[in-house]
Amino acid sequence: MEWGILVPIAAIAVGPIAWVANNWTRARHGEPLERYEGEFEKRDRAEAKHIRLLASENEKLVGQVSRLEERIAVLERIVTDPAQRTAREIDALR
Repeated sequence: MEWGILVPIAAIAVGPIAWVANNWTRARHGEPLERYEGEFEKRDRAEAKHIRLLASENEKLVGQVSRLEERIAVLERIVTDPAQRTAREIDALR
């Protein structure tokens, strides 16, 4: 039998066979399947909903952090100002 033609055919077939075996194993274990070149499909809507909830929570926390940064800036300004100036500003407010 001539092995010359079988070696290139086997070399070309190894990649697709490995991809199919990998996806088959992932499907058996309930993991997301690879569509092409490392991109995985989203298996269920619960995962997408969870991502949306995390995104909204992230937006809320970003807003909260910015408000806290503003408050800290005010506190730093109060602490670093001379006491006499702060006392004058308080008296001026009365």
